[in-house]
Amino acid sequence: MKILFLSLLAFGIFPLTNGFQFNQLLKHAEMKEVSIIQFEDDGLAHFSYAIQVGNEMILVDPGRNPQQYYDHASSKGAKIVGVIETHPHADFVSSHLEIHQTTGATIYISMLAGVDYPHKTFDEGDVIKLSNNIRLKAINTPGHSPDGISIIVEENGKDVAVFTGDTLFIGDVGRPDLRESDGDLMATRIELAKKMYDSTREKLMVLDDEVIVYPAHGAGSLCGKAISDKTSSTIGAEKLTNYALQEMTKEAFVELLLEDQPFIPKYFPYNVELNINGAPAYQTSKDKVSRLEKNEKIDSGIVVVDSRNQEQFKKSHIQGAVNIMNGAKFETWLGSIVPPRSNYYLVAESEESLDKLISKTAKIGYEPFIKGAFVYDEKGGEKMEIFDQQAFDSNREAFTVIDIRTTGEVSKEKVFKNAINIPLSELMERTDEIPTDKPVVVHCGTGYRSAIGSSIIQNELKNVKVLDMGSDVKDYIK
Repeated sequence: MKILFLSLLAFGIFPLTNGFQFNQLLKHAEMKEVSIIQFEDDGLAHFSYAIQVGNEMILVDPGRNPQQYYDHASSKGAKIVGVIETHPHADFVSSHLEIHQTTGATIYISMLAGVDYPHKTFDEGDVIKLSNNIRLKAINTPGHSPDGISIIVEENGKDVAVFTGDTLFIGDVGRPDLRESDGDLMATRIELAKKMYDSTREKLMVLDDEVIVYPAHGAGSLCGKAISDKTSSTIGAEKLTNYALQEMTKEAFVELLLEDQPFIPKYFPYNVELNINGAPAYQTSKDKVSRLEKNEKIDSGIVVVDSRNQEQFKKSHIQGAVNIMNGAKFETWLGSIVPPRSNYYLVAESEESLDKLISKTAKIGYEPFIKGAFVYDEKGGEKMEIFDQQAFDSNREAFTVIDIRTTGEVSKEKVFKNAINIPLSELMERTDEIPTDKPVVVHCGTGYRSAIGSSIIQNELKNVKVLDMGSDVKDYIK
């Protein structure tokens, strides 16, 4: 470990343990005084950063739980003196305000964000001097949001790295359609797409090819449509390989950027608002969640989010429950199915799982809406019939097939010719479009989403047999 630490330190980067993945060794730019750590949250495909020079540390786009940053700073004998927000995020809740209140660190954010909490504006021409040789320089890079900034790391007068927030990703750029009606600053998707063209061409692509690119998101984030699974890159590599940075007119760029963007989860506008105002303290807010007795008898008419695996759910569950399994995308689907500020019950198979799930809800600011959280293991609850693949294959016409994948996925490959496509993100509002004269079979691409979708349909279509195809769908995908 010591040898690895020393070999990476010369490049300003080294591994972080305790469950946080770190980017691979980059041999693009040598940084002798500054060290940069990348934290990764797999569930939200979110990257945050710690920049250290001497015994001072500045964070970039921190996630909801600040403890990971406190622990890291303590382990390095550093004091957190600043937090930079590249923009008010839509897909996760930041801990910038809590970190300021706990450590006294200065929050830096664009004046265009219009925030009211204590901060210093950080816009084009503004500089944070970390030593005689290290400076952080702000550049305004609107496109994903009107108030987006990127931060250039300058060492000995040379630009060596850039934190691009949601403006430039690896293999992609940020989507321009999330800020049309939220926050103090509003813009249409077309206007923002045009600004993205200018930001990439006039601000980022003019940097040296060797400059390392550190984005705020990786593959799986809904803030872009084609983000690479790489965790960092260089300006030169992106100019060669990123579809959005190729030579084209602004009009062609706008058309290309706007097509095939993923759906917008219900919680995105709420998170923008929460980040503009500043979220409450993470642990304090989690501690307020009401923990109920096992198999608690609960109020009807309130959504029950059952996080257990689909086999347990099908055998016995609370009437009206929605089966959002505790997986890699739990937070995203919770915030896509349950509207912000709507109360819900949270159910798990164990107290340990419940603890982890409450932490996941806090990432998107949904912990205050939990009416009660409890363990469920009753045997005599509601049931779902198991999908019989042989019966389905023997007479497919006897079933109504609902494909809950996105329209983009369906356009690339339709699994069943006569399937009705209702994307999962729209399903709660569109169940009345489903015919009720036959048993209904629900499928997605792997089996995770179909567990959610089939439970939603069962709740709405009381007198229809609803079957979750689950992972059997893989037998039909070419």
